[in-house]
Amino acid sequence: MKLEAITWQRMAERLAGHLGAPPEGGAWHRVGIDGAPAADTGVLAGELADALRLRGRSVQVVAAGGFLRPASLRFEFGREDVDAYLGGWYDTGALWREVFAPTDPGGSGRVLPDLWDPVTDRATRSPYAELPPGGALIVHGPLLLGHWFPFDLSVHVSLSEGALARRTPPSERWTLPAFARYARETDPASAADVLVRADDPRHPAWTGLPDG
Repeated sequence: MKLEAITWQRMAERLAGHLGAPPEGGAWHRVGIDGAPAADTGVLAGELADALRLRGRSVQVVAAGGFLRPASLRFEFGREDVDAYLGGWYDTGALWREVFAPTDPGGSGRVLPDLWDPVTDRATRSPYAELPPGGALIVHGPLLLGHWFPFDLSVHVSLSEGALARRTPPSERWTLPAFARYARETDPASAADVLVRADDPRHPAWTGLPDG
């Protein structure tokens, strides 16, 4: 697989250009930026949001980390259960209901930016964001691929096994087997439209834009 060196800003500009004009009929573009917490997907999400806004697009960025389930559900089988992390930490049902459904054709565009604060373990009670027709939704965070989320464009920010271990805080290294399983079972590097390698976050490289 051939990778091309590129900056995050230039990558965002090219992704924004690839998305082009808003879809016909007042629909929304939906972009997924997948990667482990150590991959810091928020960096590319922010750069892409800026690039789209410069093109006159309204943008809503949603972090998957704002849709964690309550601690009583996440830690039902212990605080370091790999199976629970893979299948039970993130409230995918709420993402479908509060983020993706409003941006379906004919949807309201009223997107909930976050649902749960893991620090206080309480609902955030954030107000809905009004994303006008023709806007762009960017969802970023871990384990996004494999749920059939309706992304128009998906990006996987990949780290080698060594880089992932180095950049994951010691208290979170119990999640490394979960990401190894995710790589084997979901194969996000192949499932995504665009693959980015970010072992050194200062010097990312990517596969380029998808054909078509």
